[in-house]
Amino acid sequence: MNDRPAQGLRERKKARTKALIQKEALRLFREKGYAATTVEQIAEAAEVAPSTVFRYFATKEDLILDDQFPTFIHELRTAPADLGPVAAMRFVVRTVMAVQSPEELAEGIERERLMFTVPELWAANLENIVGAVSGIRDVLAARAGRPPSDPEIRNVTGAILGVIMAVWLDWSADAELDGPAVLDEALAHLEAGLPLR
Repeated sequence: MNDRPAQGLRERKKARTKALIQKEALRLFREKGYAATTVEQIAEAAEVAPSTVFRYFATKEDLILDDQFPTFIHELRTAPADLGPVAAMRFVVRTVMAVQSPEELAEGIERERLMFTVPELWAANLENIVGAVSGIRDVLAARAGRPPSDPEIRNVTGAILGVIMAVWLDWSADAELDGPAVLDEALAHLEAGLPLR
């Protein structure tokens, strides 16, 4: 007998449990504050054992850290080859954000807000930021047929990530901002050479 459907069901159940734990953690962090919320409270709200929380998230900080980077890198690698670096990033941002529901986008920006305002989370996220810079630089270099150490690859990577970070900061400070649209406009401005009109 083929057990593939059972594996699929098990994986879907795991994904639902993980999403529920993270959703309840975000709710509690919003209501009580990050420092005042315990893993035990999160487990109780999600109706799981504390050990289950730790099975999905090794640390309390991991409840907030974004795990979409592998998807983003995959989309960047497979973006149309004729697109330049900034156009490719615009393509990827549109692609990744288009498949997210409004609730997922709101949860993502709430996680970003916490990462920017809670010192422990900012410190924990630094490793992710370094990994993102390196990963994006490597893919952009490969797309251009250049080594990752090329100064022009470094510069374009820094410019792209600087624009994205600036928008994320604004979006995390103003939840009403149409983040995807503003991000697309900002990358279009970068692609145009950042003219001051």
